[in-house]
Amino acid sequence: MSTVTLGALAAHFGRDVERGVSKAVGIVEAAVRDGVGLLVFPDATLGGYLGDLRNPDPDELPPALDPDGPELAALIAAAGDTTVCIGYTEADGDRHYNTAVCVSGDGILGTHRKVHQPAGESLAYAAGDEFRSFDTPVGRVGMLIDYDKTFPESARTLALDGARIIAALSAWPASVTDRAARLPADRQSRLFDLYDCARAAENQVFVVSSNQTGVMGSLRFLGQAKVVGPGGDILATTRSKGGLASATVDVDAEIDRARRVLSHLAELRPDSYRTASSEAVTSPAGTPRAGPVADLS
Repeated sequence: MSTVTLGALAAHFGRDVERGVSKAVGIVEAAVRDGVGLLVFPDATLGGYLGDLRNPDPDELPPALDPDGPELAALIAAAGDTTVCIGYTEADGDRHYNTAVCVSGDGILGTHRKVHQPAGESLAYAAGDEFRSFDTPVGRVGMLIDYDKTFPESARTLALDGARIIAALSAWPASVTDRAARLPADRQSRLFDLYDCARAAENQVFVVSSNQTGVMGSLRFLGQAKVVGPGGDILATTRSKGGLASATVDVDAEIDRARRVLSHLAELRPDSYRTASSEAVTSPAGTPRAGPVADLS
């Protein structure tokens, strides 16, 4: 493959699954016509996200969908040669997962269940337990779901598994404790951009970062979809508005150029990335507890 157009969507999607599927299919069809190679939708596109992060209302949770159901089938039918990443609540028996799925006209290419859970999200979703990359028509891709990208180990694991592109799907709101009057001034706005750029630069990969816009319950989403190059530079962004941020790039050539002199993955020293004690890990309250040793290999 030479050049490919990478697209990150900022848009609002609510509880109405049928309407969400129809809207998503229309966006996919437009992307196919425009020659977009990779289209990344927000987290929770189909069915919406939680309305309250601290105390989710059990009667207002997103509807859980069967991965083999008609909703994803409609997107697969529309995708053709375009690779599409989209978020939804996955039903797996009695458990529900905050899930990202990657599809093309050939079917499901990869799935990621959100691992890291902020605040009260564990009251609504079970947690995933792994990060894996997978092959797609646009190259090897890995996926993260919003809070996952806060943790460097998440993207690093995908990069070490060969990902050249990381699709970061988000339903990332403004601060729930200290909200700014203007979204661009909100501290979560700054962190959202910082994590996208840092994850790209430290792994020398492309990050295609989507996000919800609008309001769901008490949450106001930031937008700020973007495409970030392997040097951490923002190539295209929607800022706080809805829209599609797209950039046409030669993925392999740009990554090879970024790694020509300083190749971060090749120069890792995993034996050095350990805590001083093999027995203690500091808890959030600051008290030592037993736990595994951090190993970034």
